[in-house]
Amino acid sequence: MKAGVLTKYGSTDFLTVQEVRKPEPRDNEVLIKVFAASINSWDWEILNGKPFINRLMVGLRKPTKIKILGCDIAGRIEAVGDGVKQFQPGDEVFADISRCGWGGFAEYVCVPASRNALAQKPTSLTFEQAAAMPQAGVLALQGLRQGKIEQARKVLINGASGGVGSFAMPIAKSHDAEVTGVCRTDKMDFVHSLGADHAIDYTHEDFTRNGQQYDLILDVQGHHSVSDYRHALTHNGRYVMVGGAPGLLFQVMFLGSIISVTSSKKMGLLLYKPDANDLDILKGLVEDGKVTPIIDKCYSLNDVAEAFEYYGEGQVKGKIVIFVSQADR
Repeated sequence: MKAGVLTKYGSTDFLTVQEVRKPEPRDNEVLIKVFAASINSWDWEILNGKPFINRLMVGLRKPTKIKILGCDIAGRIEAVGDGVKQFQPGDEVFADISRCGWGGFAEYVCVPASRNALAQKPTSLTFEQAAAMPQAGVLALQGLRQGKIEQARKVLINGASGGVGSFAMPIAKSHDAEVTGVCRTDKMDFVHSLGADHAIDYTHEDFTRNGQQYDLILDVQGHHSVSDYRHALTHNGRYVMVGGAPGLLFQVMFLGSIISVTSSKKMGLLLYKPDANDLDILKGLVEDGKVTPIIDKCYSLNDVAEAFEYYGEGQVKGKIVIFVSQADR
């Protein structure tokens, strides 16, 4: 089978499409024929080997434990192991397989059926749309849930135009919140199209210093200090860090914990975990017309390196999807 194989860190030059052995499912696994997969920031970080902490999971000098990137997939189950009862051949599924060994940028992948990663694909979506959803959508859902979105009147999404932001914006609006999206100049119209009541261009305005305060800040692109975020929260406001600079991560872990204990404001990290139940919740939001996956560009598997190059330019609005193989209908 064909797969996009990463041999070294640091450049898309080391990401090439190769012929590799087709996997065979073990007793507790399902074999999925992958029709589409999508790129997440985690894929980009592993490709570049930064931050260094990712190498503890993948390999210190070069990727040895994960050679085929891609954790968001959509496809059809081709075979099941003897111990699998909840799925059967022919089931159309989508999944985040980041805790199952990755391997989404390949024509086939084996996934443990017991790892709570798989869910039935929404019938109303194409495989490409379904592949755009799992990690970004669940990150948005879990981050807003941790921030108690149901209690928030004013919400700010920092990093509103990317994968997570493009899900967080409409999910927040579905809770009748007044939503502000932070992005750069060329993405303002896109953020408004996601339902933003207000959009802030971070190249011209610092939302932590404009006097506005928010009940919930969902931070996908953290570059401010914990003190700045604290000042931008209302009296009982909550800050949830989903992504951002490594230095801020440690600030939130330690200073944010102190602030949470000593004041009415709560600041913390999202401890993300793939969850098939949350995939089902996303599926319901899609079927209710509250959320629509946004695909910026779709590339073939042969052009996976080019897709990563585009991702690295920072132009992406929503998600980039890799078309792996044609679904036979």
